[in-house]
Amino acid sequence: MKQHEQWTSKVGFILAAAGSAIGLGAIWKFPYMAGMNGGGIFFLLFILFTLLIGAPMILAEFIIGRSTQKDAITAYKVLAKNSKWHYIGILGVGASFILLSFYSVVGGWIVTYLGKSITGGLSQFTLEQYGGLFDQAIANPVQVLIAQFIFLGITIWVVQAGVQSGIEKASKILMPLLFIIFIVLLVRSLTLDGAMDGVRFFLQPDSSLITPNTFLMALGMALFSLSVGISIMVTYSSYLEKGENLVRSAGSVVGLNIIISLLSGLVIFPAVFALGLQPDEGPGLVFVVLPAVFDQLPLGGIFLTLFLVLLLFATLTSAFSILEIIVAVIVKDNQDKRRRIAIIAGFIIFVMGIPSALSFGLLSHINIGELIIFDAADFLVSNIALPLGSFLISIFVGWRIPKNILEDEFFQGSTVKKGLFQVWYYLIRYVIPFAILLVFFQSIGLF
Repeated sequence: MKQHEQWTSKVGFILAAAGSAIGLGAIWKFPYMAGMNGGGIFFLLFILFTLLIGAPMILAEFIIGRSTQKDAITAYKVLAKNSKWHYIGILGVGASFILLSFYSVVGGWIVTYLGKSITGGLSQFTLEQYGGLFDQAIANPVQVLIAQFIFLGITIWVVQAGVQSGIEKASKILMPLLFIIFIVLLVRSLTLDGAMDGVRFFLQPDSSLITPNTFLMALGMALFSLSVGISIMVTYSSYLEKGENLVRSAGSVVGLNIIISLLSGLVIFPAVFALGLQPDEGPGLVFVVLPAVFDQLPLGGIFLTLFLVLLLFATLTSAFSILEIIVAVIVKDNQDKRRRIAIIAGFIIFVMGIPSALSFGLLSHINIGELIIFDAADFLVSNIALPLGSFLISIFVGWRIPKNILEDEFFQGSTVKKGLFQVWYYLIRYVIPFAILLVFFQSIGLF
């Protein structure tokens, strides 16, 4: 195996990076966040912040990784010798362990629901009964641990195979299938009676629904959905050849993320409105409301199974990237260790995830502050590590890396005008750190 692997093609890199971004954030979290925060106005703000904040941040991580060709910790050591900046990478690796430990729990829920859907166990219930079914499923200790183990087993199997033979090959299969399934579901959803009410809710902004919290929620969603802040994109871009156009690659990943978010809304909200349900159901929208929706449709069981397959694909492609950042840091350029390290790291993550998996059942009485274990782990990553990491990366790129290095990486393989670099440089130095601090302070409850 090559000492330092690389993507075999630009398409492979874009699909893998987009797969990292297009996970639970775009298909699970985005729809219920939009449903709870005004629909169309939230989506409009989300697009705005994705372009102005998320895209520059992805490009910043791309520059760090591609310029050094190193893992998420070593990359900072190369660019800032004899300094403490590599702690950004350490923060990212630590956050990745915690993130995948509870992310794999949700992945296990999807595995469980997919199994129930295939065997016909998700039909002929009322909405309340679907809620009870979900509560029962996530409280069953044996079931949740087996499902989590299966989900992590698939993730380990792909990552241990390497960047080219594992992650890139899987992404080239899963991402196109994801889009195909989305289109099938989209056609079915939009042909329902009353579907246009859902389309208007999602695509017609209502300025009267804007609140300060709407801005902050949309900004936080933009950061979360693009996997920025824990150096995942530093790791992925380190496998790029020097001649690749980073600006175009960042634009492709951001564009695909917006398209998937759009498709998610157009699949979910028309179906919800067509059947007279509410869009603000929160995190249970996918696991409680959607099964009830599909159950009332002709051939609904088939469409629900397709949706769960889609959700599993998206969740796995994100899991690959989270495990990869950990494996890459330990393996470095000795790829002979990859298989062993992937298995060991995956096992550690499984053990770390056991308390989160059991926090809805056996360990539901244990709280950290006012949060159960699962929610505390989510809060630590989503509300602290991601915004803090994003802030530090923006400061590092904007103020620590010499401007000439940034320009070299920005324009390499690109024909973009110099003015675009100046806009990006201004955003990464001044606007983005301030915006991220707002999200951070809001997320920890300071205002």
